[in-house]
Amino acid sequence: MTRPLTVSTINVNGIRAAVKERSPENRGLVPWFTDTAADVVCLQETRADDEQLADALAPVLARGWHLASAAPHVKGRNGVAVLSRAPLDDIRIGCGAEEFATHGRYIEVDTAGVTVASVYFPTGEAETDRQLEKERFMAAVADRMAVLLAQSAATGRESVLCGDWNIAHTENDIKNWKGNIKKAGFLPQERQWLTELLATGWVDVVRQAHPGVPGPYAWWSWRGKAFDNDAGWRIDYHLATPGLGARAAAVTTERPAAYALRWSDHCPVTVQYEIA
Repeated sequence: MTRPLTVSTINVNGIRAAVKERSPENRGLVPWFTDTAADVVCLQETRADDEQLADALAPVLARGWHLASAAPHVKGRNGVAVLSRAPLDDIRIGCGAEEFATHGRYIEVDTAGVTVASVYFPTGEAETDRQLEKERFMAAVADRMAVLLAQSAATGRESVLCGDWNIAHTENDIKNWKGNIKKAGFLPQERQWLTELLATGWVDVVRQAHPGVPGPYAWWSWRGKAFDNDAGWRIDYHLATPGLGARAAAVTTERPAAYALRWSDHCPVTVQYEIA
């Protein structure tokens, strides 16, 4: 017997902006929670401390959702969270590296029989210290993922890491790949790192569902006609342990119907898993 578990991830680009009612047609993030079938929701770039986040999500929490969050150490930057309809059995902040322990970039919870992490990678900047910091974070997350993968093999406990990875893996993951080959997010070493990570057994669930095609993109610049022309990036991933990845039953990239309906520069990426 199996049961569905639906997990969604969204970079909200500032929680207080995301929940703002912008028009009668675009009422922000809170109505999305009313309509979603998700059981677990991962948020990135909340840009809020724990109290501010809880205040912004008060209507959602009032409906019984459980919240775990990792506040950023720099005001107005970073911040990740997980919300679950089921109780949170355990919460772990940080991926294990002391450098990033308080950065608000990684939070991991045990809920509904699985481990779910919300992760927000640095943007980086080619040939700068910012890029070196990003690559140190990449290494730290890979170390944690190795532990989770071994745990899955030894105990059967499945994991999924969701979030904004700020890396487009292949040419199919970015519309204007030719114009970005020397820029952070599409650098050869970033792409190779992701290739090697997937080679250890982690499953890119969205790409598994959409093999060999451009997109589906989940981030578009606010500027120009990027959204209207679907000139986006696929940088919002579900990376699942092999057993969970094999049980992905439905994958949806929730692209808004129009530019005016956007409440973030990202859109939710939602996967229904069938778990034991």
